[in-house]
Amino acid sequence: VHSVSITAEKMKNIKIIGYFFGCIQTSYFVGKKNNIDISKTGSGNLGTTNTVRALGIKVGLFTFFCDALKAAAAFYVCYFVFGENAVTAGFYGATGAIIGHDFPFFHHFKGGKGIAAMLGMMLGAFPFPALIVYIIAIAVLMSGYVSLTSLVLSVLIPISLSIWHYPTEVVVLTSALALLAFIQHRQNIKRLINGTESRFDIIGKLKPKKKER
Repeated sequence: VHSVSITAEKMKNIKIIGYFFGCIQTSYFVGKKNNIDISKTGSGNLGTTNTVRALGIKVGLFTFFCDALKAAAAFYVCYFVFGENAVTAGFYGATGAIIGHDFPFFHHFKGGKGIAAMLGMMLGAFPFPALIVYIIAIAVLMSGYVSLTSLVLSVLIPISLSIWHYPTEVVVLTSALALLAFIQHRQNIKRLINGTESRFDIIGKLKPKKKER
Protein backbone atom coordinates (compact mmCIF):
# COMPACT_ATOMS: atom_id res chain seq x y z
CA VAL A 1 0.00 0.00 0.00
CA HIS A 2 1.54 3.27 -1.13
CA SER A 3 -0.44 6.50 -1.48
CA VAL A 4 2.11 8.54 -3.44
CA SER A 5 0.45 7.83 -6.80
CA ILE A 6 -2.98 9.03 -5.69
CA THR A 7 -3.61 12.74 -6.03
CA ALA A 8 -4.80 14.79 -3.05
CA GLU A 9 -8.16 15.38 -4.74
CA LYS A 10 -8.71 11.66 -5.35
CA MET A 11 -7.65 10.82 -1.81
CA LYS A 12 -10.19 13.32 -0.49
CA ASN A 13 -12.93 11.71 -2.58
CA ILE A 14 -11.90 8.23 -1.43
CA LYS A 15 -12.15 9.21 2.23
CA ILE A 16 -15.52 10.91 1.69
CA ILE A 17 -16.93 7.82 -0.04
CA GLY A 18 -15.68 5.62 2.78
CA TYR A 19 -17.04 7.99 5.42
CA PHE A 20 -20.56 7.88 3.97
CA PHE A 21 -20.46 4.09 3.86
CA GLY A 22 -19.54 4.15 7.54
CA CYS A 23 -22.43 6.46 8.38
CA ILE A 24 -24.89 3.67 7.56
CA GLN A 25 -25.64 2.77 11.17
CA THR A 26 -27.07 -0.76 11.16
CA SER A 27 -28.04 -0.72 14.84
CA TYR A 28 -29.99 2.51 14.39
CA PHE A 29 -32.07 1.07 11.54
CA VAL A 30 -32.69 -2.35 13.11
CA GLY A 31 -33.68 -0.51 16.28
CA LYS A 32 -36.18 1.63 14.41
CA LYS A 33 -37.61 -1.49 12.80
CA ASN A 34 -38.20 -2.86 16.30
CA ASN A 35 -39.52 0.47 17.64
CA ILE A 36 -36.40 1.06 19.74
CA ASP A 37 -33.94 3.94 19.58
CA ILE A 38 -30.65 2.14 20.25
CA SER A 39 -28.94 5.48 20.91
CA LYS A 40 -31.26 5.94 23.92
CA THR A 41 -31.11 2.37 25.14
CA GLY A 42 -28.50 0.84 27.44
CA SER A 43 -25.11 2.45 26.84
CA GLY A 44 -26.48 4.41 23.88
CA ASN A 45 -23.68 3.06 21.68
CA LEU A 46 -24.65 2.30 18.09
CA GLY A 47 -22.76 -0.95 17.95
CA THR A 48 -23.11 -4.71 18.24
CA THR A 49 -22.92 -5.16 22.01
CA ASN A 50 -25.61 -2.62 22.82
CA THR A 51 -27.79 -4.06 20.08
CA VAL A 52 -27.41 -7.57 21.54
CA ARG A 53 -28.49 -6.28 24.94
CA ALA A 54 -31.48 -4.46 23.47
CA LEU A 55 -32.66 -6.86 20.77
CA GLY A 56 -30.95 -10.21 21.28
CA ILE A 57 -28.06 -12.19 19.84
CA LYS A 58 -29.51 -12.74 16.34
CA VAL A 59 -30.14 -9.06 15.68
CA GLY A 60 -26.78 -8.26 17.27
CA LEU A 61 -24.94 -10.65 14.94
CA PHE A 62 -26.81 -9.21 11.97
CA THR A 63 -25.65 -5.76 13.07
CA PHE A 64 -22.06 -6.96 13.43
CA PHE A 65 -21.92 -8.51 9.97
CA CYS A 66 -23.53 -5.49 8.32
CA ASP A 67 -21.11 -3.11 10.04
CA ALA A 68 -18.18 -5.25 8.92
CA LEU A 69 -19.64 -5.53 5.43
CA LYS A 70 -19.94 -1.76 4.96
CA ALA A 71 -16.20 -1.30 5.56
CA ALA A 72 -15.43 -4.17 3.18
CA ALA A 73 -17.85 -2.63 0.65
CA ALA A 74 -16.10 0.74 0.98
CA PHE A 75 -12.82 -1.03 0.25
CA TYR A 76 -14.08 -2.71 -2.91
CA VAL A 77 -15.96 0.31 -4.24
CA CYS A 78 -12.88 2.50 -3.91
CA TYR A 79 -10.72 -0.36 -5.19
CA PHE A 80 -12.64 -0.57 -8.45
CA VAL A 81 -13.55 3.10 -8.90
CA PHE A 82 -10.03 4.39 -8.29
CA GLY A 83 -8.05 1.85 -10.29
CA GLU A 84 -4.81 3.79 -9.87
CA ASN A 85 -3.07 2.05 -6.95
CA ALA A 86 -6.32 0.26 -6.17
CA VAL A 87 -5.32 -1.40 -2.89
CA THR A 88 -4.34 1.96 -1.40
CA ALA A 89 -7.63 3.46 -2.54
CA GLY A 90 -9.54 0.58 -0.98
CA PHE A 91 -7.57 0.77 2.27
CA TYR A 92 -8.26 4.47 2.73
CA GLY A 93 -11.89 4.00 1.73
CA ALA A 94 -12.31 1.36 4.44
CA THR A 95 -10.51 3.62 6.92
CA GLY A 96 -13.00 6.36 6.09
CA ALA A 97 -15.81 3.88 6.80
CA ILE A 98 -14.41 3.23 10.29
CA ILE A 99 -14.37 6.96 11.01
CA GLY A 100 -17.90 7.31 9.62
CA HIS A 101 -19.10 4.47 11.84
CA ASP A 102 -17.58 6.05 14.93
CA PHE A 103 -18.63 9.62 14.13
CA PRO A 104 -21.74 9.71 11.88
CA PHE A 105 -22.67 13.26 10.94
CA PHE A 106 -26.41 12.55 10.99
CA HIS A 107 -26.28 11.37 14.59
CA HIS A 108 -24.34 14.23 16.18
CA PHE A 109 -21.08 12.33 15.54
CA LYS A 110 -21.96 9.68 18.13
CA GLY A 111 -21.85 6.19 16.64
CA GLY A 112 -20.22 2.88 17.44
CA LYS A 113 -16.71 1.92 18.49
CA GLY A 114 -15.48 0.74 15.10
CA ILE A 115 -14.44 -2.83 15.84
CA ALA A 116 -16.73 -4.58 13.34
CA ALA A 117 -15.76 -1.99 10.73
CA MET A 118 -12.07 -2.64 11.46
CA LEU A 119 -12.67 -6.33 10.84
CA GLY A 120 -14.35 -5.45 7.55
CA MET A 121 -11.33 -3.36 6.55
CA MET A 122 -9.04 -6.30 7.30
CA LEU A 123 -11.24 -8.67 5.33
CA GLY A 124 -11.05 -6.44 2.27
CA ALA A 125 -7.49 -5.15 2.40
CA PHE A 126 -5.51 -7.82 4.28
CA PRO A 127 -7.39 -11.15 4.13
CA PHE A 128 -4.61 -13.49 5.30
CA PRO A 129 -3.58 -11.52 8.42
CA ALA A 130 -7.32 -11.02 9.02
CA LEU A 131 -7.80 -14.80 9.30
CA ILE A 132 -5.21 -15.04 12.06
CA VAL A 133 -6.68 -12.04 13.89
CA TYR A 134 -10.19 -13.52 13.63
CA ILE A 135 -9.10 -16.86 15.13
CA ILE A 136 -7.40 -15.21 18.10
CA ALA A 137 -10.33 -12.83 18.62
CA ILE A 138 -12.81 -15.73 18.69
CA ALA A 139 -10.66 -17.50 21.30
CA VAL A 140 -10.60 -14.38 23.51
CA LEU A 141 -14.34 -13.91 22.99
CA MET A 142 -14.95 -17.19 24.80
CA SER A 143 -13.97 -15.33 27.99
CA GLY A 144 -17.30 -13.56 27.73
CA TYR A 145 -15.76 -10.09 27.77
CA VAL A 146 -16.68 -8.49 24.46
CA SER A 147 -14.83 -5.28 25.30
CA LEU A 148 -11.61 -7.18 26.07
CA THR A 149 -11.95 -9.02 22.77
CA SER A 150 -12.36 -5.69 20.97
CA LEU A 151 -9.27 -4.24 22.61
CA VAL A 152 -7.14 -7.31 21.89
CA LEU A 153 -8.35 -7.35 18.30
CA SER A 154 -7.57 -3.68 17.72
CA VAL A 155 -3.99 -4.21 18.97
CA LEU A 156 -3.51 -7.39 16.93
CA ILE A 157 -4.32 -5.63 13.67
CA PRO A 158 -1.25 -3.35 13.45
CA ILE A 159 0.94 -6.07 15.02
CA SER A 160 -0.11 -8.63 12.41
CA LEU A 161 0.43 -6.16 9.57
CA SER A 162 3.88 -5.37 10.92
CA ILE A 163 4.76 -9.08 11.12
CA TRP A 164 3.63 -9.53 7.51
CA HIS A 165 5.87 -6.58 6.54
CA TYR A 166 3.18 -4.25 5.29
CA PRO A 167 4.39 -0.67 4.70
CA THR A 168 5.00 1.62 7.66
CA GLU A 169 2.18 3.87 6.44
CA VAL A 170 -0.33 1.04 6.96
CA VAL A 171 1.03 0.01 10.36
CA VAL A 172 1.00 3.61 11.62
CA LEU A 173 -2.55 4.27 10.42
CA THR A 174 -3.94 1.03 11.85
CA SER A 175 -2.10 1.79 15.11
CA ALA A 176 -3.92 5.14 15.18
CA LEU A 177 -7.21 3.29 14.65
CA ALA A 178 -6.30 0.95 17.52
CA LEU A 179 -5.64 3.98 19.74
CA LEU A 180 -9.02 5.39 18.74
CA ALA A 181 -10.62 2.06 19.70
CA PHE A 182 -9.00 2.27 23.15
CA ILE A 183 -10.31 5.82 23.57
CA GLN A 184 -13.79 4.66 22.54
CA HIS A 185 -13.56 1.83 25.09
CA ARG A 186 -12.19 3.95 27.96
CA GLN A 187 -15.21 3.30 30.20
CA ASN A 188 -14.99 -0.43 29.48
CA ILE A 189 -11.30 -0.38 30.39
CA LYS A 190 -12.12 1.19 33.75
CA ARG A 191 -14.73 -1.49 34.43
CA LEU A 192 -12.33 -4.26 33.37
CA ILE A 193 -9.73 -2.95 35.81
CA ASN A 194 -12.34 -2.65 38.58
CA GLY A 195 -13.78 -6.09 37.83
CA THR A 196 -17.24 -4.69 37.11
CA GLU A 197 -17.39 -5.21 33.36
CA SER A 198 -20.43 -7.18 32.15
CA ARG A 199 -19.89 -10.66 30.74
CA PHE A 200 -21.80 -12.52 28.06
CA ASP A 201 -22.39 -16.25 28.17
CA ILE A 202 -21.42 -16.51 24.52
CA ILE A 203 -21.98 -20.25 24.19
CA GLY A 204 -25.24 -20.09 26.13
CA LYS A 205 -26.61 -17.31 23.96
CA LEU A 206 -25.74 -19.15 20.76
CA LYS A 207 -27.33 -22.44 21.84
CA PRO A 208 -30.96 -22.88 20.75
CA LYS A 209 -33.40 -22.84 23.63
CA LYS A 210 -35.00 -26.16 24.50
CA LYS A 211 -38.70 -26.32 23.89
CA GLU A 212 -40.80 -26.79 26.97
CA ARG A 213 -42.81 -29.99 27.09
